[in-house]
Amino acid sequence: MPYFGLRNLTVLRGILRDDVVSSLNGCLISGSDIDRSVFLHSLYLCGGENNLTEYIQNVILYDENPVSVAFANKKTPSDYLLKAYKGDLGRIFGAINAVAPFGEFSIGCFSAPFSADADETVKNLSEFYSRFGYGKFINNAAFNFENGELVPIKNTADISLSELKNYETEKNIIESNIVNFLHGLPYSHMLLYGDRGTGKSSTVHAMLKKYFPSGLRIIEINKENMLQIPKIRQHILANPLKFIIFIDDLSLNENDDKISALKASLEGSVSAATDNTMIVATSNRRHIVKESFSDRDNSVHAADSIQEQLSLSDRFGITVMFSTTDKQNYLSIVSQLAADVKLKLPTDELLSLAEKWAIVKGGRSPRRAKQFVDLAFSCEVKGEPIDF
Repeated sequence: MPYFGLRNLTVLRGILRDDVVSSLNGCLISGSDIDRSVFLHSLYLCGGENNLTEYIQNVILYDENPVSVAFANKKTPSDYLLKAYKGDLGRIFGAINAVAPFGEFSIGCFSAPFSADADETVKNLSEFYSRFGYGKFINNAAFNFENGELVPIKNTADISLSELKNYETEKNIIESNIVNFLHGLPYSHMLLYGDRGTGKSSTVHAMLKKYFPSGLRIIEINKENMLQIPKIRQHILANPLKFIIFIDDLSLNENDDKISALKASLEGSVSAATDNTMIVATSNRRHIVKESFSDRDNSVHAADSIQEQLSLSDRFGITVMFSTTDKQNYLSIVSQLAADVKLKLPTDELLSLAEKWAIVKGGRSPRRAKQFVDLAFSCEVKGEPIDF
């Protein structure tokens, strides 16, 4: 009798896009040696041969479907939907058992939040999705907005707050506001400004790494996409997670239509009870908008024009300045970074070379300090003198 199990999936039909699930279904339907080989090949490619059940559980877990979306939003699916979902689970795990005679891999066993009991599995999944979101939002921290969709960024900056030295006051202000955001307390949009290399963007990414398990996510956009902010908000309106809409290195020209768009996005009070987005921008200038004396001279209402430009930055509830690093702070950062990697270079020589590096490179900053320590560490490992 032909096997039709996975052909009849309804709620979980999306998992058929997975190569292993699709080839498993194919080999069960045809029973041919070729389709069996295709299944095993796809299984070996993904490393699922040690526990097929666990692999397919993960495919189910990360599938975006009406049940996972409903649970994520703390809603109860209809009885019809739950019955169909449980039926799909039965078909999938029946397929796993049916493929067991093929050998050459391990079927494995159930693991949380799944179990052999469908009702218990559904209860566990309800708790899981309400905490961690659904689909691609579960295990991806950062996204781009492309063609109306949120696309995961696979290679996000892997940096911890402990790696960012000094600027403690600035980091505390940012972190406190993000904690308010996550906990449903009043919060503000943020503008981080200051010279290049002072750690503005790195601080945002470090916050993401720390608070990802608490439901924080980032959507990175460039200034060209600021007109899309309303669409982005609509796209994630029902998502239980919290999203920072991050605009890095922001600067605008006078009369740019994006000024009005950003003002509109920042307008009004922000209530964490109804809003799951926070706008965070970094800029090299406090007032964001580039202006010139000719712009002012050519304006009939020069004062009004200037005030209009300044009002953009004023709409950010919190502004944090990352000031230029002086010599003392620069050398303090160098010393701390050197201690982290256990450099053996004598302190006097380390600081002398670090200051020379800053002069050669044209300035002191946390970025310059990190670059120098990376160079010193590489030279020490290779047994070479530090030369630049």
